[in-house]
Amino acid sequence: MRISARNQIKGTVVEVKKGATTSHVRVDIGNGQIITSSITNEAVDELGIKAGGKATVVVKASDVMIAVD
Repeated sequence: MRISARNQIKGTVVEVKKGATTSHVRVDIGNGQIITSSITNEAVDELGIKAGGKATVVVKASDVMIAVD
């Protein structure tokens, strides 16, 4: 796979929770850190995403915000 996005993090899928149209995919990226992505059920099926499988999280954001009290 080749992609222009530079924010790529490899990990292992720990859980896929399917809803009516959208799935929440939890990926363990190491050191106890989990990234959750919401993608369509169709994408989960087409990509064959299952718990225990390897995946790369690709982050694309136009803004990254930080808030403090």
